[in-house]
Amino acid sequence: MGGGIGGMGLIIVLIVFLTGGDPLQMLGQLTGGGGSTPASQTSSDAGYRTNSSPSAANGQMDEQADFVTTVLGFTEDVWSKVFGEQGARYQPPTLVLFNDSVQSACGMSTAATGPFYCPGDYKVYIDLSFFDQLRRMGAPGDFAQAYVIGHEVAHHIQNLQGISMKVQRTQRQVSQSRSNQLSVLTELQADCYAGVWAHHAAKDFDLLERGDIEEGLRAAASIGDDTLQRNANRRVQPESFTHGSSAQRVEWFKRGLSTGDVGQCDTFGLASR
Repeated sequence: MGGGIGGMGLIIVLIVFLTGGDPLQMLGQLTGGGGSTPASQTSSDAGYRTNSSPSAANGQMDEQADFVTTVLGFTEDVWSKVFGEQGARYQPPTLVLFNDSVQSACGMSTAATGPFYCPGDYKVYIDLSFFDQLRRMGAPGDFAQAYVIGHEVAHHIQNLQGISMKVQRTQRQVSQSRSNQLSVLTELQADCYAGVWAHHAAKDFDLLERGDIEEGLRAAASIGDDTLQRNANRRVQPESFTHGSSAQRVEWFKRGLSTGDVGQCDTFGLASR
């Protein structure tokens, strides 16, 4: 299984609720019909991969691709430094930009899945239309998007640390309830790691302003399992959570943001106490 921030479909359903739309209709549009066949992958000069179709190669898509690769570059700068301080060498992930659907080592995924990381091939997958949907529906700005990228890269960090494989191995041996708990701990740690990245990006590269941080916090809060369930007119069921509550996601993102210390992101250790 690949790590994701909570699913593009759930995020869009939430936004539709907040803007007075019909979430069931939108969800049907997101999940109905078959995805288009992706074009073959090609390598770019920037060192990432894209399977964008020629029709998508317009100015707006190029600008979005540039933004994503720029953010990814800063994640590489930060994590190379963090790993270096621990006497290790950072191996950055490969970025794959896709339209509609994509095949990865984790299986076939569609745009409705949202951005995700596949530990099987060390790649971050992003459909640029995800950001277009968020902008059209009044979602927060650039740093909310950067938070999404930072979160997916955080799953790559977990993969390099051996955490992803250990969690997946354990999940196959425990109940569904316990498996969900492990998923929550994994996602909250990724939120904390995203905060660590934001801390160093602000400190070392002066990339962030106060408004940017607030955007990131709002993004973290908006995709909590409890918030999504409430806005879908469902009863909040903590045992069904797979990504954590809004309060938990904000708490762990802020922990990483305030400390810049990956050692403060041990959600598994704290849960065992």
